[in-house]
Amino acid sequence: MADTASQVLLGSGLTVLSQPLMYVKVLVQVGYEPLPPTLGRNIFGRQVYQLPGLFAYAKHIINVDGRAGLFKGLTPRLCSGAIGTVVHGRVLQHCQEVDQAEELGSNRKESGSSLQQVIKETSQEMIARSAATLVTHPFHVITLRCMVQFIGRETKYSGVFSSFVTIYKEEGILGFFAGLIPRLLGDILSLWLCNMLAYLINTYALENGVSTMTEMKSYSQAVTGFFATMLTYPFVLVSNLMAVNSCGLAGGLPPYAPAYPSWLDCWSQLHREASSRTSFSFITQGNMNRGSSLFFRKVPTGKRYVWEEKRFH
Repeated sequence: MADTASQVLLGSGLTVLSQPLMYVKVLVQVGYEPLPPTLGRNIFGRQVYQLPGLFAYAKHIINVDGRAGLFKGLTPRLCSGAIGTVVHGRVLQHCQEVDQAEELGSNRKESGSSLQQVIKETSQEMIARSAATLVTHPFHVITLRCMVQFIGRETKYSGVFSSFVTIYKEEGILGFFAGLIPRLLGDILSLWLCNMLAYLINTYALENGVSTMTEMKSYSQAVTGFFATMLTYPFVLVSNLMAVNSCGLAGGLPPYAPAYPSWLDCWSQLHREASSRTSFSFITQGNMNRGSSLFFRKVPTGKRYVWEEKRFH
């Protein structure tokens, strides 16, 4: 219990610190660009038009809403983090207890360095993460909608309880789970990519001595985690766009986004826009990568900035 409480407190602190960054990221993801491009220089010294980065974007929000404006959506996000930590811990503990009982019943114990052990631990983590995501997704939806209200200056989602009532009245139960499928798929793919790549690196690329999951994480978890997150970012983008799509807010309606019938239609549309601007069709190119970086942001190729709409066409 004490360990769970400390995790909740630590997570809450990190959530508060990272809130301005997530706020800016979400607004960029939906295509809102309140500041026009400026002439700057790239890393090679060439003059190029660049979009405002994190600090310029955050300064604009402060000018409009004050410093407190950077923390819109913080309350439901804190609820999501706290509940998710508790659910994740309980489910993971239950999975481990069931596995230990099965091992005792069959009088066997697998080697911690085996591929089977990695698969087993990754499967347990996948179940725990998926359960936490499923339970906390309604809070995630409310968080995103509180942030996107900045675009149209709405106050539709002003409190956690009132937001639950609003979503239930307008969209029913399914409204609480808008964008859930791509979010779950992204989390699962990222987890498996991260752990399997870490296993392969530590088994075949590093020196002997990597024998447990803990040691493996200390060597390669950060590198493989970054790589897996980069590859699965399009799922995060599509999930967030679907969470605010057609919810009555300006940021979820044209011209910022068409009404997507499903997340697959959203994915296809973003991919078509990306493919039309680049000769590469890799999923992280163009619009599929929108919002992944908040520094050194390039102006989209072939797009024209429209001041009245605060976005590119």
